[in-house]
Amino acid sequence: MAVGEFVETTLHPVDGVKIGVAEAGIRYQDRKDVVIFELCSGATSVGVFTQNRFCAAPVQLCKQHLANTASRYWLVNTGNANAGTGQRGYEDAVESCQQLAELTGSDVHSIQPFSTGVIGEFLPMGKLVPGIKQALDDLDEKNWSRGAEGILTTDTRIKGASVQFNYQGQLITVTGIAKGAGMIKPNMATLLSFIATDAAVDQAVLQDMLHVVANKTFNRTTIDGDTSTNDSCMLTATGRAQTELVTGPESALYEPLFEAIYAVSLQLATGIIKDGEGATKFVTVEVSEGKDEASCLEVAYTVAHSPLVKTALFASDPNWGRILAAVGRAPVDELEIDRIKIYLDDVCIVSNGAVDADYREELGQRVMDQDEITIRIMLGLGTAAETVWTSDLSHDYVKINAEYRS
Repeated sequence: MAVGEFVETTLHPVDGVKIGVAEAGIRYQDRKDVVIFELCSGATSVGVFTQNRFCAAPVQLCKQHLANTASRYWLVNTGNANAGTGQRGYEDAVESCQQLAELTGSDVHSIQPFSTGVIGEFLPMGKLVPGIKQALDDLDEKNWSRGAEGILTTDTRIKGASVQFNYQGQLITVTGIAKGAGMIKPNMATLLSFIATDAAVDQAVLQDMLHVVANKTFNRTTIDGDTSTNDSCMLTATGRAQTELVTGPESALYEPLFEAIYAVSLQLATGIIKDGEGATKFVTVEVSEGKDEASCLEVAYTVAHSPLVKTALFASDPNWGRILAAVGRAPVDELEIDRIKIYLDDVCIVSNGAVDADYREELGQRVMDQDEITIRIMLGLGTAAETVWTSDLSHDYVKINAEYRS
């Protein structure tokens, strides 16, 4: 189940990036589950990763390799997270990189591994290694959609986005794919996301770009409040577009490129929420007139994580008291309830500390019957504003996660 009609977008190839996909049978037969990204020589790559202290073996190794050598390959497997697997899990991650390095004649440190799936089980290396060979034979610059399919777990549809723009006679491309449907409250990134551009960008500048973009897109999403052990978001710039090197915000290409990367990331992040496990509603929580960013986010996440709010959303029940109660218990000391206004889309439900004088049940019902809803909270304290995207909590969410390992 997912919110809204799925319209697959055209994913434009990025010069300097090839993708190969294989069916290795890591957890299920006849399902794409190994994906390899081959990056051209000279590509600049950066990443942001989970802050979960039980970060998976591939995350640990990925960060080490990324700090030492330029990326040439990203190796992804689904069906098994290789998390909570100790020293053996780390050695398996190393072995997978060594196998790919031997097959391609590349430096093992130029390979970044990524895994997603069930936690606490060892990688089936006897299946993964043949899958690596198959994926290498499949490398093609047009395989973005197939790659998006190959990184899915409980997702019901692929997440992909692509933006092109002209800059001084050059066509610049930004394309990305992502996966994620549960265990989503990214604390640095989303479950897995891979974005590429053919522009040339200094590595430090590219890292700064990714931090800012991830913070305003992936880090503003939550399905269930759980931060994964495997969250990784990667961004590469191949430099094949033959533009000048972007060395900072003062570069003429910086702003349009940043906007394109942001647009792709936002589409991927919101696509994950729309395909949340069991989701029937896509909900935007906008908090404005806050004292600062932190307090706005505290209020937004308190509402977005409330099981009572989320189940009311699933029932299409305009039980606005649940929203009011969530706002009131947000860990923000300076809240003044007489200043707060709460809206469902354009319908004011709370003002001056009580139900709005003009509110009627049928107005709230009209909004709650929609697939996409905006909850707007005006704190009346300042000028700060933040937005968080979330979903409802349905019967299917419980069923999917109760049966996840079966």
